[in-house]
Amino acid sequence: MPAPENLFKSALATGEPLYGCWAGFADAYATEILATAGFDWLVIDGEHAPNDLRSTMQQLQILTGQHSQPVVRLPMGEAWAIKQALDIGAQTLLIPMVESAQQARDLVRATRYPPEGIRGSGAALARASQFSAIVDYIATANAQICLLVQVETQAGIDALDDILAVDGVDGVFIGPSDLAADMGYLGDSRAAPVQDTIQQALGRIAASPKAAGILATDHDTALQYRDWGAQFLAVGIDVVMLAQAARATLAQWRDG
Repeated sequence: MPAPENLFKSALATGEPLYGCWAGFADAYATEILATAGFDWLVIDGEHAPNDLRSTMQQLQILTGQHSQPVVRLPMGEAWAIKQALDIGAQTLLIPMVESAQQARDLVRATRYPPEGIRGSGAALARASQFSAIVDYIATANAQICLLVQVETQAGIDALDDILAVDGVDGVFIGPSDLAADMGYLGDSRAAPVQDTIQQALGRIAASPKAAGILATDHDTALQYRDWGAQFLAVGIDVVMLAQAARATLAQWRDG
C-alpha cells in the first residue's frame, strides 16, 4: 500500500483556483467547524498561532476525509521540525521567510527520504504510515509531499527566479505584510511600491511551473491578486472572522 495521495498537491496540478482560510485557534474543534464551510485548504498555523505538535496533529486528524485539505505552517524551516510535522501526517508544508535558492533546496531535502533528502526513516511508529499499516510508505512518501515556500522580504523577491528553479518546490506564497514591513511600509501592504512588487512577483510565479499563493482578507484585493496570478488564495482568518462578527453583533445592540 502506498502513501495516501496528497489531494492538495493534485489539485494544484490542475491549475484551478483553490480558496483557503487560516486556522488560528490552535484547536481541533474550531478547525472542524471551519471545515464545514468547504474551503479547499486550511492553514494550521504554527508561526503566529499557538499551535504545537499535538494540537497540529489533532487538527490533521479531524481533517482526514474532509474536502478542506490541511496545510501546516511551521514557524521555521528546521529539519527536525519538518521531520516531526511529516511524521504526524502532514503532507503539505508552508515554510516562512525563504530568501534563497539554497534555503529552498535545503527545505526540499528535509522533506524527502534518502537519497533525495535527509528525512529520518522512523516511519514505523509514525501516524503518517498509519503505524506501519502503510507498508510502502517510505518508498512512496516523497512523491506526495507538497512544499510551499513563503517569499516575504526584498531579499526573497530578488532571489525569486532562482527559488522558482528549485526542483521539489511546488508553490511560492507571497507574504504581503512582512514584505511591506521589509520594504519600509510597516502595516501598509496597500502602498503602491508594495503592490507593484506583489503584482510582478505573482506574475513571475504564475509564468513558472510553480503555483502562486497569497493571503487577502479584503474581497476586492483578493480578486486583484487572483487576476495577477494567485492560484491558491487564502481569503479569511478564522480568529479575525470571529472577532469581527462578535464586535458587529454587539455594536448592533449598543447602537440600538
